[in-house]
Amino acid sequence: MKVLANLLPSLLAISVSTLLFASVVNADSITVVSWGGAYTKSQVEAYHKPWQNKTGNQVVSEDYSGGLAEVKAQVESGNVTWDVVDVELSDALQGCDEGILETIDPSTLPAAPDGTPATKDFMDGALQECAVGNIVWSTIYAYDKTKFSTPPTTMADFFNVEKFPGKRGMRKLGKAMLEMALMGDGVPAEEVYDLLGTEAGVQRAFAKLDTIKDHVVWWEAGAQPPQLLADGEVTMTIVWIGRIFNAIAAEGQPFGLVWDGQVYDLDLFVIPKGSKNKEAALDFIRFSTDTQRLADQASWINYGPVRASSIPLIGSYHSDSSIKMIDHMPTTEAALKNALQNDFEFWADNGEELNERFNAWLAN
Repeated sequence: MKVLANLLPSLLAISVSTLLFASVVNADSITVVSWGGAYTKSQVEAYHKPWQNKTGNQVVSEDYSGGLAEVKAQVESGNVTWDVVDVELSDALQGCDEGILETIDPSTLPAAPDGTPATKDFMDGALQECAVGNIVWSTIYAYDKTKFSTPPTTMADFFNVEKFPGKRGMRKLGKAMLEMALMGDGVPAEEVYDLLGTEAGVQRAFAKLDTIKDHVVWWEAGAQPPQLLADGEVTMTIVWIGRIFNAIAAEGQPFGLVWDGQVYDLDLFVIPKGSKNKEAALDFIRFSTDTQRLADQASWINYGPVRASSIPLIGSYHSDSSIKMIDHMPTTEAALKNALQNDFEFWADNGEELNERFNAWLAN
């Protein structure tokens, strides 16, 4: 008994130490899945690290290639290891319809600094039954500033090779090219898909493409259009905003951006059904999509915040204070003036036929 009494303080100390250690290792650790590269880096800096500092919880970051296959497999097996996933809008809607995503009450999201409810601060489409938007990315056109004394400003200018001479870079795919052709022919963004859903609209789009067909250099990979501009092979090109921004910010290329007629899409956060860390995942999403955090991410990459209140808070590029990120964002009022949101349902219904017609047009 005396030996036991002598050991008791040590045993208690060990027990307390063990409990403390257990509380650390059992603290909420969530797995957040995204697309990798500079995009995930921006999320780590703007979301993951600050949330970890605030809560003491840990974020395990994983990359994937998109789609719902892995989420569906985890949910159906009952072994859900992903807690938050960054998805495209089409996957958010599909996953919710299939019942493999948790619902998220938008009324629980933080208001803007001035008290504006989240439901009025997020842009249209960014709040879904099972998803909360975080960024907008888009397809636009860029031009070589050294080639024009008067810069182009509209989608119509892209198709005007007399006023703005030179070759044009375009993606070798019907999607977005047909929409841009109609906007270049004067069709307002809000009327594009209604018109493109008719035979007359399709013919009008191809007729507009005909006007510059002999001036086009076609590209297929995202790295090509900035290189085409840099090499002087084209004076303007359709391009993805992340690619062209990297050429401007990291390489110092003299390229300008035209937002008129941009075709944009959303990425959103979702929670797989049955996440073992649902409450922590919800807290992470609420934190990461508040006004300040979305503005912070914009200092790392030019994917636009989906909250109106974030726009005035956008500062400089994280490694170069001379680069004002607001000039490169797709979600400013000016950039959205004649912008078109990609209609994934339209392309799901019509994509095969339109792409076949596009390929046939290319071959003629």
